[in-house]
Amino acid sequence: MHSMTPPDPLASHTVPATTPDTSSETSAPIAMFRGRPITELPHDLYIPPDALEVILEAFEGPLDLLLYLIRRHNLDILDIPIAEVTVQYMAYIDLMQGLRLDLAAEYLVMAAVLAEIKSRMLLPRPAAAAEPEVDPRAELMRRLQEYERYKEAAAGIDALPRLEREVHPVVVAFPARQVRRPEPVVGLTALGRVYVEVLLAAERYAHHHITREPLSVRERMVLVLGRLAEAPYTAFTQLFTVEEGRRGVVVAFLAILELLRESLIEIVQSEPQGPIYVKAAA
Repeated sequence: MHSMTPPDPLASHTVPATTPDTSSETSAPIAMFRGRPITELPHDLYIPPDALEVILEAFEGPLDLLLYLIRRHNLDILDIPIAEVTVQYMAYIDLMQGLRLDLAAEYLVMAAVLAEIKSRMLLPRPAAAAEPEVDPRAELMRRLQEYERYKEAAAGIDALPRLEREVHPVVVAFPARQVRRPEPVVGLTALGRVYVEVLLAAERYAHHHITREPLSVRERMVLVLGRLAEAPYTAFTQLFTVEEGRRGVVVAFLAILELLRESLIEIVQSEPQGPIYVKAAA
C-alpha cells in the first residue's frame, strides 16, 4: 500500500519543508515544549529540503487510485475520459518515482493498460465495419464497478458496532453467599424403598425349619427405643435383624411405624436419596 496523493494539474499535494525564514517573527508560538511556548527556532537548526512530506490519502492499489480520481473530478464511471484520467495517473506515478519510492508491479501494469486504451481510442475507426467495435474501456469500467461495490460493502461492515471497539461486555460479580438448603422430608416412599432392600437381604437367610417363634410388636418397640437411647442417631437399616427372616423384619418395621405414629421417634435424612436415620423424639 502506498500512502500518497496524486498531484493535481494545478497544484502539488506534497509540501517539502525548507529552512524557515526567522527574520519575520510572528506573535503565535511555533511549538510548545514542557508547557512553554517556543517563538523562534534555534539558529543552528538545519532542516533538509525533503525532510517533510504531507500525506493526504492512502490507496490500496491501482483500482483504488483510479476510483479516487474519478470521484474527485465528478466523472461518470460508465463514460470515463481516458485521456484525462491517464494524465492524472501518470502524474501520480512520476511523483512516486521522484520521491524514490518503490512502485508496486500492479501500478505499472495499470499504467500500461491505460496507455493501451488511450492509444486504441485515438486510432481512426473504419467507416463501415462488419461488427460493432467493443469499447476498449468496457473491461476497465467493469473492474471499477466491482471494486466500488466491494469497497462500499467493506465500509458498511466496518461501520457496524464491533465487540471491544464500540461495544464492551459488562461483567457483574456478586459475592458468594452461603445457601443453606432445607433438609428433605422423609416420606413413606423412601421408607418403603429401604424396607424392600432390607426384606430382600432377609430372604438370603430363609431356612426350612418350621418353627414358630413368638414375636411381639410391643416388645420390639421397647428394643428399638433402647437402641436409640444408646445411639442418638441410628441408621434405619440397623434396626432390623435380617437373621430373623421375613417375620422378624416385618415385626421390626411395624414397631418402627408404631413408634413414629406415637411421636416417640423421628426419621431424618441429610440429602435426597441419602441414607435414612432414626432418632428419639425430643
